[in-house]
Amino acid sequence: MDKNSFIGLGLIATILIVWLSLSGPSKEQIARNKHIKDSVEHAMKEAELAQKAKELKAKQTQLSEVSNVPLSDSLMSIQKQNQYKDFALATNGTKEIVTLENENIKVYISTKGAAVQKVELKNYHRYGQNENLVLFDSDSSYQNIEFDAYNSLRFNTDSFYFKPSSVAESVSGAKSKTISLKLQTANPSSYIEYVYTLKGNDYMLDFDINFVGMQNIITPKNNRVTLNWVQTLPSQEKHITKEREAATVYYNQTKEGVDYINPHTFEEKNLNEDNIKWLCFKQQFFNSTLIADSEFQKEGSVVITSQNDKSIKYVKSIQAQLSIPFNHSSSEKFGMSYYFGPTQYSVLKKYDLDIEKIIPLGWSIFSYINKWMIIPLFDLFSGLNSGIIILIITLIIKTLLFPVAYKTYMSSAKMRVLKPEIEEINKKYEKNDNPMAKQQEQMSLYRRAGANPLSGCLPMLLQFPILIALFGFFPAAIELRQKPFLWADDLSTYDSVYDFGFNIWGYGDHISLFALLMFISTIIYTWMSQEMLQPQQTQQMPGMKYMMYLMPVIFLAVMNSYAVGLSWYYFLANVITFAQTWIMRKVIDDNKIREQLLANMKKPEKKSAFQQKLEEMTKQQQALQKGKK
Repeated sequence: MDKNSFIGLGLIATILIVWLSLSGPSKEQIARNKHIKDSVEHAMKEAELAQKAKELKAKQTQLSEVSNVPLSDSLMSIQKQNQYKDFALATNGTKEIVTLENENIKVYISTKGAAVQKVELKNYHRYGQNENLVLFDSDSSYQNIEFDAYNSLRFNTDSFYFKPSSVAESVSGAKSKTISLKLQTANPSSYIEYVYTLKGNDYMLDFDINFVGMQNIITPKNNRVTLNWVQTLPSQEKHITKEREAATVYYNQTKEGVDYINPHTFEEKNLNEDNIKWLCFKQQFFNSTLIADSEFQKEGSVVITSQNDKSIKYVKSIQAQLSIPFNHSSSEKFGMSYYFGPTQYSVLKKYDLDIEKIIPLGWSIFSYINKWMIIPLFDLFSGLNSGIIILIITLIIKTLLFPVAYKTYMSSAKMRVLKPEIEEINKKYEKNDNPMAKQQEQMSLYRRAGANPLSGCLPMLLQFPILIALFGFFPAAIELRQKPFLWADDLSTYDSVYDFGFNIWGYGDHISLFALLMFISTIIYTWMSQEMLQPQQTQQMPGMKYMMYLMPVIFLAVMNSYAVGLSWYYFLANVITFAQTWIMRKVIDDNKIREQLLANMKKPEKKSAFQQKLEEMTKQQQALQKGKK
């Protein structure tokens, strides 16, 4: 074949390939064909079932004179037998509620599906109510096990009635009680069993699933079954907006650690990076957490968060799909536990499962302020009013920081008594256009006298980490939940002494008196700080003066809709600072400070290597400027 023949065959082959790709079925057509095929197969099965029902009806007609069984019941029986196979008997029954309870919780379990349908927390109540707090109920929760069986059928456990071992169990102290619910098949040796065990004085409910003789029923597909768990979190608190800002889902993956979906976003998250140890549906102060004794499998596990902003009853919806391993042996057990209770650090910490990490304790090192000081103090003084506990905490913090406050005051006093020397330097360089030389001489004066103009920033730098730690913790601290103090009825959220009836952008629709007191005290503290600065400092940083007054305004806008506990702490911190400053001014003599500084200035000055290098650079710059002139 010559060259032209090869080219011709190539063109023909190319045209043929393009034509086949264009004329072949698209992805949509393939999906549609599959759907049609499935529909046809389903229709054939329905026709086969209808034919069997027709034959049965004919037989029943012949026996109707001697039989008292209604024809419709027989038809339903054959339909159930074909639809549910060995599980057909379990589709008949009456829904009942069995209960397990101890000193802390009461758990309601439905015999239909054998899932936990409702949980009451006995030591808490919803805002404005006196009944036990309902963590969730049948209207806001859903849970089942989903599995493939007989190679072609898909079953959900909530379609079947389980037989309970008892109707109600109550336990206290160190004892425990167990209720089992069994999903029986036509074969007595094949069943699925749910076993719930509750100990006294605990929030943890053990939950085991036993698969017995199910290896020939459950289809060996992916070696797993699926646990579906859905909750629409009910509103429990005074302000549903604050609940929405806190409600989300947390999960702990074996290697990746604890992570969560941002409460301000709604998304679908595939947990396929690593196996899952536990999954938590977190409300503002409470949570429902499902913990695996081993691990949930990562394949097929997913969580979804969504929200209806218009609802005044429900906060957020969370859906979870977790994969449970199934190895097709004659007897298998998958152990789990539910935690139904408060999101309280001391309670969650004792389980040693890292569930306490769902509490916002602050960033990195700031979290230790809450772990090592704030939370232990709340536990130590738990018998007192929470507002008084915050007062005690503030006194302790300000006492610990007093040495720093004392050094800061002394630094300001030193700069204040050096005013005559500073004025002389200003006059010396009044007509001089060399500000660097002026600044160098001022710094030399401070150094010889032993004063540090930057030490005034230290107290703010030390108090800021504490404020950040409390900023995250107080709105989530169950220690403040529904705890009244003065005119506020709940220290965990904002107080309102006046409602506008409309919203002011950046401020809110109300006036928080605690936030207002915090704002006024901060303005006074800022004014005092400005008064303690020397004129040359304000001249060097003119914009800082206005910035210092802007910060309290920003704080007011934020704190107006924030937890009262934090505003109360910040107000107390300012008041205690005023008292400390007043006492130091009364006790410390400025004349003695000046005498000491003058004595320091007479001593020979010791210059560090850095200072010497800085002076050399300054002299070089001055010489360069003279050369240019």
